Amino acid sequence: MKRVKSACIFQTLVFSQKPEYGFSKEEVLKNNRDEFEHYKATLERSKIKHQIDDVAEQEDGSLVVRVRKQYNVKTDVSEYFN
Repeated sequence: MKRVKSACIFQTLVFSQKPEYGFSKEEVLKNNRDEFEHYKATLERSKIKHQIDDVAEQEDGSLVVRVRKQYNVKTDVSEYFN
């Protein structure tokens, strides 16, 4: 019989605005930071074990975020977060 002992999701997320909205670069960066902060708060509220590995601002104002998230609350994921 096979069962999952542990599992983790590695994601690269891009927070960006559509260019047709006509925002300045500063407004785009602020909107993307706000959206990213909302995403982090959502992870905290849902009690999903996670670790943000990297946040990089791009020239166009977008944010590229690398994150590790627990896949299933029933499995031990401590080995992924050391």
